[in-house]
Amino acid sequence: MKLLSSLFLCVALLLAGCSEPPTFKSTDISMVDWGKDFSLADHNGQARRLADFRGKAVVLFFGYTQCPDICPITLTALRDAMKLMGDDAKRVQVLFVTVDPARDTPALLAQYVPEFHPSFLGLHADDKGIAALAKDFKVFYAKQPGTTPGNYSIDHSTGSYVFDPQGRLRLLLRYGETPGNVAADLKLLLSGK
Repeated sequence: MKLLSSLFLCVALLLAGCSEPPTFKSTDISMVDWGKDFSLADHNGQARRLADFRGKAVVLFFGYTQCPDICPITLTALRDAMKLMGDDAKRVQVLFVTVDPARDTPALLAQYVPEFHPSFLGLHADDKGIAALAKDFKVFYAKQPGTTPGNYSIDHSTGSYVFDPQGRLRLLLRYGETPGNVAADLKLLLSGK
C-alpha cells in the first residue's frame, strides 16, 4: 500500500509540473487585447506587418535615433541577448519604431539600426501613422523643445514588446533588463511556451 501511495504521489507531482505556466523574467502581458499588428515601412522601403515575421519571436521597441541614452542602451542589450542565444537568434526579429519621423528618415534608420545588429530593422511612418501605432501599443511619447526648432528631445516609454512565433503579444521587457534574462525569455517563447 505504501508503494502504491508513493507511486501515486510521484505521478501527481509529475502531472502538476507539466501544467505549470512558463516563468518569464519579463512581464507577461498575454492577456491584453491591444497591440495586435502594425503596418509600417522598414528602412529599406519594404512594407512590413507582424505576419511577415511569423515563426520568429519579434521584439518591438519605440524610440528615436538621437536619443542620448535609453534607445542605444536598449538596442545594445538586445544585441547582447542575441549573442547569448547562439543559433536561436536567427529566429528573433528586433524592430525599432521611430517616434521621430521628422528627423529619422529611412536613410538615417538604415545607418543607425543595423549598427547594433545586422538583422535589426528600423520602421517608420508619417506622424499620423506613428501616433496611431503608439496609441494602439499604449506607448507614450512627447516632443520636448530645445534651443532651436530642430534641436529637441522626445520623452518616450522605455519598454519593449515581445510577440511569440505565432504572432501573439506576450511580454513587456522592462528597460534595463539584463541580456541574459532577455535571452532566456526569448528562448522560452521559441520553445513554444
